[in-house]
Amino acid sequence: MSLNFEFSDRLKQLPPYLFLEIDKAKRAALAQGRDIINLGVGDPDQTTPQVIIDAMKKALDNGANLHYPFDAGVPQLRVEIAKWFKKRFSVDLEPSSEIYPLIGSKEGLAHFPLAFINPGEKVLLTEPAYPAYQAAVAFAGGKIQYLPIKASNDFLPKISDIAESKNARMIIVCYPNNPTAAVANKEFYAELVKVCREKNIIIVSDLAYSEVYYDGVKPPSILEVEGAKEIAIEFHSFSKTYYMTGWRLGWACGSPLLVSGLAKVKSNVDSGVFNAIQHAGIAALNIDPAEVEDMRNCYQERRDALINGCRSIGWKIDFPKGAFYVWAKIPSKFSDSMTCVQAFLDQADIVMTPGVGFGKSGEGYVRMALTVPVERIHEAVGRMAKVLQ
Repeated sequence: MSLNFEFSDRLKQLPPYLFLEIDKAKRAALAQGRDIINLGVGDPDQTTPQVIIDAMKKALDNGANLHYPFDAGVPQLRVEIAKWFKKRFSVDLEPSSEIYPLIGSKEGLAHFPLAFINPGEKVLLTEPAYPAYQAAVAFAGGKIQYLPIKASNDFLPKISDIAESKNARMIIVCYPNNPTAAVANKEFYAELVKVCREKNIIIVSDLAYSEVYYDGVKPPSILEVEGAKEIAIEFHSFSKTYYMTGWRLGWACGSPLLVSGLAKVKSNVDSGVFNAIQHAGIAALNIDPAEVEDMRNCYQERRDALINGCRSIGWKIDFPKGAFYVWAKIPSKFSDSMTCVQAFLDQADIVMTPGVGFGKSGEGYVRMALTVPVERIHEAVGRMAKVLQ
């Protein structure tokens, strides 16, 4: 007897997850014995600092940490997050009501729309965008209105487009931005808060790359804006700042109402973050600031090597202000981003991400991740030169 089970309609409407497709192409090339330089998926190549690993090991020896965790997390973690946030952004957060730990910020972003979006309600989403946002809205039954972000407006959405939108329930923004690496300033957030308060729109801010910035210019938090706590929730991650991508730890903070809605969803979906990982997070938040500065210096050296190298072979690319991505217009010899990345893979054994994978507005660009050593970046530039001849 042959059974015929079909995926749900909500699952059918999702495109193939971009990064899995890229990984599949990379693995096929590696299986052929090719020397691949992977500038595709943004997974840092550095090791988690030892002090964080040691904290995890110590926590594992404490049997109390091996039971179900508290839904709201180890109280001390929320206290340490509040201290870190105050020091970094000069914003006070109430640990028990304005902070909630997550199994990685992606998980929180996926669950949040379930708390506030009813089927058919509209969500505004900047585009190009990290593909997970689209899936989060789809699973909640929401409808997306895309807000194209362009170089002519520093890859920020136009406030007028938001003001003219009708019946929007929520907007999702991400700065430093994935994939464009653009950074928003406090003035932009102030305008965003103003228009969203007027139109009763929930603001979801993804600040996963808050500590990956260049030339000493720190990205702000939307919660620095007066009144933002009433309508905004912000998502933070340990992954990028502390080389902890595989650990899966993050947090949401902001409006107590929005945080409580997310908490209610999560209490019905998971049992919280493993306590030992939370203790590792406490250690991360108290790490020597020099280690985080070393991370930034590493990415800045790689950024400069890649962009200066590309410019030397005739591929003019702008310097990103944040995140560890380079968002580059495709060379004129290529007609579209998929053709471009395929050529670099086939002819130079370099993996890149096609801009169109982040939405129609990403067409004409490719994204490169600064997650390989400088020596490999120099090698990549040399290979690119042959493709661009």
